[in-house]
This record gives sequence, structure tokens and C-alpha cells, in this order.
Amino acid sequence: MDRSINGPHVARLLGNWRSSRPDYVSLAAAVRLLVLDGRLPLRTRLPGERELAAALGTSRTTTAAAYAALRDEGFLASRRGSGSWTRLPADRTATPHADAVAAGDAEIDLGCAATAAPEGALHRALAAATAELPRHLPGPGYDALGLPVLRSAIAAHLTRRGAPTAPEQVLVTAGAQHALALVLRVLAGPGDRVLVDHPTYPNALDAIRAAGARPVPVALEPGGWDLEMLGATLRQAAPRLAYVIADHHNPTGLTLPDGERDRLVALAHATRTPLVVDETLAELALDDDAPAPTPLAAHDDVIAIGSMSKAYWAGLRIGWIRASAPLVQRLAQARATIDLSSPVVEQLVATELLADADAVLLPHRAALRARRDALAAALRATLPDWSFELPRGGLSLWVELDAPRSSALAAVAIQHGVRLAAGPRFGVDGAFERFLRLPYTLPEPTLTDAVERIAVAWRAVTAGPAQRGAEPPALVA
Repeated sequence: MDRSINGPHVARLLGNWRSSRPDYVSLAAAVRLLVLDGRLPLRTRLPGERELAAALGTSRTTTAAAYAALRDEGFLASRRGSGSWTRLPADRTATPHADAVAAGDAEIDLGCAATAAPEGALHRALAAATAELPRHLPGPGYDALGLPVLRSAIAAHLTRRGAPTAPEQVLVTAGAQHALALVLRVLAGPGDRVLVDHPTYPNALDAIRAAGARPVPVALEPGGWDLEMLGATLRQAAPRLAYVIADHHNPTGLTLPDGERDRLVALAHATRTPLVVDETLAELALDDDAPAPTPLAAHDDVIAIGSMSKAYWAGLRIGWIRASAPLVQRLAQARATIDLSSPVVEQLVATELLADADAVLLPHRAALRARRDALAAALRATLPDWSFELPRGGLSLWVELDAPRSSALAAVAIQHGVRLAAGPRFGVDGAFERFLRLPYTLPEPTLTDAVERIAVAWRAVTAGPAQRGAEPPALVA
């Protein structure tokens, strides 16, 4: 077991759980849904039957019968003297398959949340970088820390965003994924626990597992972070570090409010847990009616990861780590065992883009805003039983389906020319079958076409067993 949860906390998560069915059936169904949606993490010890009954204002007979039903279904395991903890049935994580896309179909890839290169801006930056390149040719081209000119540009960029930064606090990397791998290499190791949001970015989960560590999920609530659960997990699971996406969260689109940011940092500080914040989506705020929260990187003991990939272009493999100067030096030493430096030309291109970021970001945000609204309108018109909150930024909608069949949908949708990232890809141990991430990074007509194809696939899924064939791809950006 990774943690425990008390009766009042479970009652708050359950909300209005009663229905027309017997109380024990309603309670079991509500707890089951919390587990499937990832709001009640796996391997969490639930309160005793008597404690939960008192918190819910019901009888112990009701909670005992609900626990028994959950055990029978495989959603709860119990051992005398140790209590009961959440789990999933053994066959729950099996992924259905689908037939290959019919020949001639134009495939729409909604598994990848990344945009095309900014029109014109990248060409100008590349031309300027090419003109600047001869100044760097007399040297070896190796710099594990990154070109000084780019480190200065990143430091100035972060300072403008509200996180005062010196160049010596910056390490240039080959993208955010490389940055996270370096942090894990230095701060975690085989067998260590790493706290993560739940759901979270799937490639981060892959990086944690590749380091031999184990992700410990803390469920996000519909409106934001459950800091009570996060603090309990920091204390009980003693993770080696915590990884969070506080700005336009991937995949939910949530943003951690200012006041809660201070509390999150305080919780990490109290347990001496290094806090790693992924800021790759921080600059993609799409609504201008609310001020941006203070970057978590403004706290000097926070390790921030940034990248050019989401706000500029994924093909520009330049990222960075902002940390204390001593930690930056440790990370640079560890980097030597993986690679020697980032490509000089790409670093020069990134320097040019950061020098006039607004020229790229303002039209980019406007295009994303229009695409977000078009996708939302198409979903409301075509699949009205699906629900979602319109995110204030980021690149995707986190959509709740009206049945827990997102893996089956992803499999069948391939037959209709759409690649999807099913909910379980963003969770641990098969959670989030009720959810689907839908990026709005493609042109509006393409998104509308995709929704129509998805609706056809969804009717096929809900009408009968999913067909089998080729497995959806694992790549998710």
C-alpha cells in the first residue's frame, strides 16, 4: 500500500453517492467509479467499515456489504489486520485491438498534442541562426551546459515571466523529456517512488519507469489538485521527488491557482521532497481575462523543466532545466554519460525565437483558441452525452465519455481513420477508461471531420464488443 485515506476524505470524494438502488449497491458503484476514474488511487488503504459508516451517516452493515461487493468484483483487496485497499481486476488493463485503417483513408492523428511550425517565424530564426553559426565554428561545438547565449536568453525569458533567473541556473537539454530523464538520473534511482499527478503526461510515466523508479499517483479532483491527499502521500510514501504539471496540465488543462502554489511548495519543503514542475505548456494561456499565476519556478528550491516543443515547434528539440547552480553542475556531469551537448544550430534558432517570443506566441495562441472552440462545438453537437471543461490554456480537451470504453474506442477509431490516445495511457494501472484526450492542434475542418468519425466509432463500440486487430500506437506527445 502506498498510502491511506480517512473517512471524511472519502466522503468528500464520493459527494452525493446515493441513488434509487440499495445503499450498499450505490456506495460500491460510487467507489468503483472513483477507482476507474483515477480519483481514488490504486493501493490506497480505505478507512475501516465503522469509520466510513460514521463519515457517510450510514450503517456499518451498508459499508461492509459495499466492501464485500467491491472485493467480489476485484476492486478491493483485504487482509485481516491490514485493512482493505484499492486495486483493479486482473484483466482490467487489457487493451483491445483494431483492424488497420482501410486503404485510401486519410488518417487524422489525435494521439499527438503538437502543432505545426509557426509560419514564417521559424524560417526567419533559422536564417538568423545560420548567419550566426560561423562565429561558433572555431570552437568544438560541445557545451554540456548549453551555449552561453541561449542560457542567457532562457534566463531573461524566465525572468520576464516572473521567475528571476541567472544564466548559471540554466542547463540546456534536448527537449523536456531529456530534461526529466536527467533529473531522474541524478535525484532518483531503481526502487525509488516518484509522486505524480493522476492523470499525467504519459511520457513522464515512461521516463520514471525507465529509471527503475515507481510512479505514485495522486488523483486530481475535477476542479484541481487534492493538496490534502498530496501532502498525505508525501508523508506516507516518502517519494524521492514529486513531478507536477501546474500550468495548463496535460491532459486535463487545469492550472494550479496562486495561493495553492505556495501551499504545494510548503508541503514539498516540509517533507524535503524535491519538487519538479513541468512548464512546457505554461505559455499557452488562451483566455486573457485572468492574470497568469506566478511561476512555480519563482521559488528557488523548485526544479523547473521547460521546452520549445509545445509553444513553438516539437521538431525543435531544445529544452532546459532551471535549478540551483550547484544542481545544474551535477546535472551537466550526469549528462556526459548520455550525450555531450545539444546541436548548435538548434540552440541558435531557439535563441532567436526567444528574443521576440510574442511575435510567435500571440498568433499561435489565437489559432489554438479558435481550434479549441471549434473542437468543443463539434463535440457538443455530435456527442452531447460526453462532458468536458473548456480549458483556459494548453493543447487538449480531457473528455469524459458516457461509458468506460476509451481503450475500445481508440482501437475501433483506427478503422475510421482516427488515432486516439485513450485515457489509461495517462494513468497508472489501467485507470481513466472513462476519459479521452483530444488535442485541438489541427485545423478546424480537420477537427470537425475527426469528431464525426469518432462518433461513428463510438456507436460501434457501444453497440457491441470491440473488433480486434492492430494495437493503437504507444507514442503520445
